[in-house]
Amino acid sequence: MKQVFANLGFAAAIAVGAFSGTVTSAAAQNLDIYVGPGYHRPPPPDYGRPPPPPGYGYGGDYGRRGCDPRQAVSIARDYGFRRARVSDVTPRRVIVDGYSRRGPDTMVFANVRGCPVMGR
Repeated sequence: MKQVFANLGFAAAIAVGAFSGTVTSAAAQNLDIYVGPGYHRPPPPDYGRPPPPPGYGYGGDYGRRGCDPRQAVSIARDYGFRRARVSDVTPRRVIVDGYSRRGPDTMVFANVRGCPVMGR
């Protein structure tokens, strides 16, 4: 009798393990059923809303989206530059000159929000 219960428990454990394996693979798939002439996605939530006024969400810069030269100088000073100053601003980059431990040096920042470092 013990042998029958042991075999039955072992078979139940295998069945539960197999069932859980099929459930996870089936849950990874997505099933969409559409009835009608075609699927039409609803408009985004802010579809009828007017655009925000200039300067909204950008602090005091009123729509400036590029790299702020003051922020580029601050980042260059964090990297160890002394007497850092902006030498050139183009639509693509902001160039900061200064002095490092090795002498005169230049850092180049991308002219996008956050001023990521492009080169040193």
